[in-house]
Amino acid sequence: MSEVKINGKVLLEAGFRQGPVIRAAIDAIAQHFATVSAEEAIELLKKVLADPAAYAGDAVFGEVARLLQVPQAPEIIALREQAVPFAVFGEACIEEGAIRQLNNAVRLPVAVAGALMPDAHQGYGLPIGGVLATDNAVIPYGVGVDIGCRMCLSILDLPVDSITTRMDLYRKHLNDWTVFGAGAAWRKKREEDAILERNEFREIGFVRNLHEKAAQQLGTSGSGNHFVEWGIVTITTTENEWQLQPGDYVAILSHSGSRGLGAQIAGHYTQVAKQLCRLPDAAKHLAYLDLDSEAGQEYWLAMNLAGDYASACHHQIHKRLIKAAGATLLARVENHHNFAWKEMYEGREVIVHRKGATPAGKGVLGVIPGSMTAPGFIVRGKGDADSLQSASHGAGRTMSRTRAIATINQHDWQQQLAAHGVTLIGGGLDEAPAAYKDIETVMAAQAGLVDVLGRFAPKIVRMADGGPAED
Repeated sequence: MSEVKINGKVLLEAGFRQGPVIRAAIDAIAQHFATVSAEEAIELLKKVLADPAAYAGDAVFGEVARLLQVPQAPEIIALREQAVPFAVFGEACIEEGAIRQLNNAVRLPVAVAGALMPDAHQGYGLPIGGVLATDNAVIPYGVGVDIGCRMCLSILDLPVDSITTRMDLYRKHLNDWTVFGAGAAWRKKREEDAILERNEFREIGFVRNLHEKAAQQLGTSGSGNHFVEWGIVTITTTENEWQLQPGDYVAILSHSGSRGLGAQIAGHYTQVAKQLCRLPDAAKHLAYLDLDSEAGQEYWLAMNLAGDYASACHHQIHKRLIKAAGATLLARVENHHNFAWKEMYEGREVIVHRKGATPAGKGVLGVIPGSMTAPGFIVRGKGDADSLQSASHGAGRTMSRTRAIATINQHDWQQQLAAHGVTLIGGGLDEAPAAYKDIETVMAAQAGLVDVLGRFAPKIVRMADGGPAED
C-alpha cells in the first residue's frame, strides 16, 4: 500500500464537489488513516457519498455525512399548460406587460382564478392592479412590498370655506403633524398604541427584531405616491352608511402602508418562498408558500400584523390632524389594497391576493383616489364574481417614474396645480398628474364593480420630496 497525501484532487475524483465537505473529508482521512492508497481513499469516499445516511453516526465520517445531507434545492415547478380563466376590466387602457404578468400568474399550479383592474400596470410578480385567487397558498410578492398599503378618509365637521380662508393654518398642520420618506421616523413624543403590544412581535423570530423600527415609524408616511391631503368631500346620495346629508364636507385623505416593518417582512418571506418554491424565470417572483407549512403560517401572521400596523399609522396621523384642527370626526372610510384574504369563490375557500386592488365585496366600502389634481371616489362594492369582488386602487400609472421625470414639464405641472386650486408640499415630477391615467375613464370601466357615494377633491397635498414608491 503506497502512502499518498489525501488532497482535493483525490476527493474530486471520488465525486466530492462541496468545499466544506472536502475539508471535512480531508480531516477524517488525515486523522484516522496514517497511510492509504489513492485508490482505496476514492472507493471509501464513494461509499460515503452514495449513502451518507448510513454513516451519520460514524465516528470518522459522521461530519462528512451530515454535510452531505444538507437539503438540495427543489426542482423547478412547471407552470400549467392551460391558464385558469381571468377577466380584464378596461383592457384598452392597460399595457401589454401587465396582461402578460397576470397570464403567467394564472398558470401557477395553485392558481384558481384571476382578474385585472383598469388601473393595472407592470409590477413585480403580480402586476399592480392584479387579483389572483389561489388554493391554500400565499404569494409574498402577490401581496407586494408595502403590505397593507391603504386609503383612509376622515370626514369632519369643519366649515367648508375654512379650506380657503384658513389655508395657511391647514398647511401648517400638515407640516407639523406628518412625516414622510422611506426611512422617516417620528421624532416627537411617541403615542402609545396597542399594535406595538401584539404577540407576533414576541412569537415570530424574524419579526421580533423589527419592533423598535415599527415603534419609531408608527404614524409616519412613505415615499413615492404616498400622501396626506386636506380636501373637500361631496356626498352625492342620501343612501350612505353615516346618515350624512348630501353636500360638501372638509376631509382628510391619506395613502400609505406598513413602512419598514412591511418591507422587511415582504423581503424576508419572498426569499424563503423562492428557496422552497422554484419557478421558471418568467414567474420566479410568484414563488408561493403553502399555508399548511410553518413558513406559510408565519408569513400569514406577519402579513396580518403589517396590515394592522398600516391601519394604526393612518389612525395616528388622522388623530393628530383632527386634534390640531379642533374638529370632530363625522365618518371614516378605510380600505387596504396590498393584501391577501381568505374568501369564498364558487363554493370553496381560496386566498385572494389584491396587489393594488380595492376589495369590492357586496356592501364593502372603499376609497379610490385619482391624482393630486383629480378627484377620488368613495365607493360601495357590488360583489362582482368575475372581478373576484375587486376594483381598482386608483387611476394607475400611464408612464414610469423615469419617463415622467424626463418628459413632464415643470412649468406645465405648476400651472395644472394652480388651475385646480391645489397647494402642494413636497412631491416630484414622477407624481405629476400627467403620469397617471384619467380617473374618470378608469371609473367608467368599472361601473359594474362599484357604486359611487361621493367624491373627494384634493386642496392641500403633502408628499415626500420624490423617490421610489414603497408599493
